[in-house]
Amino acid sequence: MQMIKRLLFVTNNAHKLTEIRQIAGNQMEILSLADTGFSGEIEETAPDLEGNALQKARFIHNLYGFNCFADDTGLEVDALDGAPGVLSARYAGIKATHADNVNKLLTEMEGKTQRTARFRTVIALILNDTEYLFEGRIEGTISLSTSGDEGFGYDPVFVPQGYTQTFAELPAAEKNRISHRGLAVEKLMQFLHQNEKSQ
Repeated sequence: MQMIKRLLFVTNNAHKLTEIRQIAGNQMEILSLADTGFSGEIEETAPDLEGNALQKARFIHNLYGFNCFADDTGLEVDALDGAPGVLSARYAGIKATHADNVNKLLTEMEGKTQRTARFRTVIALILNDTEYLFEGRIEGTISLSTSGDEGFGYDPVFVPQGYTQTFAELPAAEKNRISHRGLAVEKLMQFLHQNEKSQ
């Protein structure tokens, strides 16, 4: 049996960690920041998702030397000129809850007929001191109100293209199969498998 590889996921977000572990399944053991003993905050000051993901991965790699990856995710709403985008996690303020952000978004979208949007996730991997980027995206629309209890963040108001349910209404396995984060992780896994074969 092939030994499962281990890789550190640079995040303090328990929801993201759970989701990544579900997506990775038994292909890889995903370690968390808690496994390193690191409990601080890592700044995200870049103007785009790519920069923030790299910033987090580089911080931990420089600190510990581990092979690791980090992600940054943004919801881009066309009627809001791409907002909240890179500010998605703190759209309603630095200490905002998921509900605060969703409520602000729905308020901003009141009366707007154009409701198209997309989720984008960028993963930055540092493997053997080399940096790689992987992106996943999914198109959809913003619903008029929240619906569903699964997921986190903007999931209760994002309806993926081809569906009538929000991410928060879909079973976790179905969401992970089609989601922005799921697609980005799939690209990451494919790369790691190809990299292993070339060794």
